[in-house]
Amino acid sequence: MYDALLAETITITGHGGDDIEAYAARPLTPGPLGGVVVIHHMPGYDAGTKEMVRRFAAEGYNAVCPNLYSREAPGAAPDDASATARALGGVPDDRLVGDVAGAARYLRGLPSANGRVGVIGYCSGGRQSFLSACRLELQAAVDCYGAFVTGTPPEGFPLQVEPIGHLAEDLSCPLLGLFGAEDKYPSPEATAELEAELRKHGKEYEFHTFEGAGHAFFSVDRPAYRQHAAVEGWQHILRFFGRHLATA
Repeated sequence: MYDALLAETITITGHGGDDIEAYAARPLTPGPLGGVVVIHHMPGYDAGTKEMVRRFAAEGYNAVCPNLYSREAPGAAPDDASATARALGGVPDDRLVGDVAGAARYLRGLPSANGRVGVIGYCSGGRQSFLSACRLELQAAVDCYGAFVTGTPPEGFPLQVEPIGHLAEDLSCPLLGLFGAEDKYPSPEATAELEAELRKHGKEYEFHTFEGAGHAFFSVDRPAYRQHAAVEGWQHILRFFGRHLATA
């Protein structure tokens, strides 16, 4: 099987018609292929996130990650860009949705696309993945330990975010949630609150909570990494996207 990939920095059209930086990867095969929008975590558009984009391409998907901090800190290192964005209260929800919509348009416009697009996010990106799936027409969404989908941010939290669990009624697609039993944001109680909202509105969802894992258990270069949770989590993600994105 021909397994070459193309990975590159590109420009896409985001919210309000803005040109924003993005990182894209795709298999060099004719398709048809599903698409994945990767939403980076609060630490930014970094090497680990780009590696995830390439992983999805290696698994047979067209993938793209918009740099959500393109406007605040163009060309800056991820840590610096993240600090700048945090100081301004983070990425506004409406702008986030517009940038994800632009990424989805890019994926659906590729010659190898099958028209089906999913979204996945980690940390702050998990909340943004859920938000995107409630505001846009998508075929699958994955929330990896997204804080404050439900629950209230603590005093002094740097991002200006509000809980959005009430938007579950508008969820456009199946949702996969991956959480750590030892996480505080989201806590198991917050996860249960979101599950109750989804059940109330008859939404299709699949939640997995991993014992012995806290926040950021996918991050291989951080002390929070938990191999058992990350390996099983990837298995759930690939099965989930395989069911919902692989068909034309």
